[in-house]
Amino acid sequence: MPRLKTKYQEEVAPALMKKFEYKSPMQIPRLEKVVVNVGCGDVKDNAKALEAVVNEISAITGQRAVVTKARKSVANFKLRAGMNVGVKVTLRQDKMWEFLDKFLNVALPRVRDFRGISPNSFDGRGNYAVGVREQLIFPEIDYDKIDKIRGMDIVICTTAKTDEEAREMLSLLGAPFTQN
Repeated sequence: MPRLKTKYQEEVAPALMKKFEYKSPMQIPRLEKVVVNVGCGDVKDNAKALEAVVNEISAITGQRAVVTKARKSVANFKLRAGMNVGVKVTLRQDKMWEFLDKFLNVALPRVRDFRGISPNSFDGRGNYAVGVREQLIFPEIDYDKIDKIRGMDIVICTTAKTDEEAREMLSLLGAPFTQN
């Protein structure tokens, strides 16, 4: 069983139950999924770029990435509907816990000038989104083998009803939020 999952079951869930005074254990917020998304705008010029991004994201998450396509045509971006524009991975169950553990405890501390992640990036329904500027913070990526530094969006979806519940759950799991 993943390390972060056991921490959630043994420490975080009882602490949330006590703090928010839930009547049923089913009311305790839990993680649903983690979505990793990479936009790849240079695909129209370089067809091999998409393959490289898929391989990098698959190495980081441990799961095969899905290619996303444009829904609309945008003339200013030289984009047609149906063109490949990025990749995404949706992680659930044990892979989600493993990725989140690696992200919070290994990757985030490797960010240059890291002071913590913003506590204001919640969407109002208990989901948290964070952007990463470069894929090099993950230990699976070899600096010599990448063709271009790319950023990614990581969205943590929870069953929490409010941002306060989700923020408390993530901070108990070890998310390094900055202090205002």
